[in-house]
Amino acid sequence: MAKKLDYKSSGVHYDLLDPFKIAAQKAAKSTDGNIDYLQIKEVAKSRGESAFLIDMGFCWLAHVEEGLGTKNLIADAMYKITGKSYYDKIAQDTVGTIVNDLITLGALPVSIAMHLAVGDSHWFQDLKRQKDLVKGWKKACDLSSVIWGGGETPTLKGIIHDNSVLLSGSAVGIIKDKKYLISSKNIKDGDRIILLESAGIHANGATLCRKIADSLKGGYKTKMADKRMYGDALLDASFIYVPVLKDCIKNNIKLHYISHITGHGLRKLMRAVEPFSYVIEKIFKPLPVFDFIQKHSGLSDKEMYGTFNMGCGFALYAAKKDVKKILEICAKNRIKAIDAGYVKKSTGGKSVKILPKKIEFEGKSLAVR
Repeated sequence: MAKKLDYKSSGVHYDLLDPFKIAAQKAAKSTDGNIDYLQIKEVAKSRGESAFLIDMGFCWLAHVEEGLGTKNLIADAMYKITGKSYYDKIAQDTVGTIVNDLITLGALPVSIAMHLAVGDSHWFQDLKRQKDLVKGWKKACDLSSVIWGGGETPTLKGIIHDNSVLLSGSAVGIIKDKKYLISSKNIKDGDRIILLESAGIHANGATLCRKIADSLKGGYKTKMADKRMYGDALLDASFIYVPVLKDCIKNNIKLHYISHITGHGLRKLMRAVEPFSYVIEKIFKPLPVFDFIQKHSGLSDKEMYGTFNMGCGFALYAAKKDVKKILEICAKNRIKAIDAGYVKKSTGGKSVKILPKKIEFEGKSLAVR
């Protein structure tokens, strides 16, 4: 390959994005008194986490908004190649990225809304694509045990391309019993880290993956080592991890922390504020799609594990005594999981160490707060 491809070259530059997120969080913090008149309050320790909590008195209310990103552009390209719309799958990707964030603090989803912005209303003339989107969203809601409460479908001509859409959504959830709140303050030295498998890229990294397709003679039709088309593998629907949390609560298992491994890859294992070192002794063998991405992007192992989930879509942190039962719960829900590593006290700040790959990420490489 003549030129190395990475997130920066594809237009996604975390060094530019993350400072805005931090500035927005600081401004948002100054609004925390605006709901005092309702005699409810924010849960301050949830700021900067994947979900935001409001203390309602009798329960904690969780809120999340997330988006699909540009993965629908891959679906549109593959639609022309295969005749399949893939919009059932990207619907599940969108619901998955929302509810998988929501459950990281222990909240179970209650209601979800779809936001589908189009460049031109003629987009809805394709009934096959439209029906697949509705079918996939409904199926994902059923997998998540959440009510589909509505949504919004604006036409944003001049902002969105006429033949494209911007798919996102929001959800609310509740923690009925406050003892099941998942907070980074519960992380302890010696906790085990359980990694749950991913189905593929999920809803992250699509921009770089599209850039790779542009560099290939066969584009998305290019066959990978497992004989699948590259574009087809990119569109594998995200796993939804809600059933795992539901069963952990049902079995009275107190999870100490959860990390949804999305953008920033396995660096997300150190999302918690507390200065721990997260030592990974065992990882999943990367899916063929990740090997293909690495081969055609020229990214190093460290760059891959710092960008993509690499087969690890979710991480649960728990006491050693609970590991066996958690693995049984994952297996029951047909999610592969491994007792992958441990949490260690650190005197030198946060870090993630992936021992099988001899990779280490320092805390300063993850600036999302």
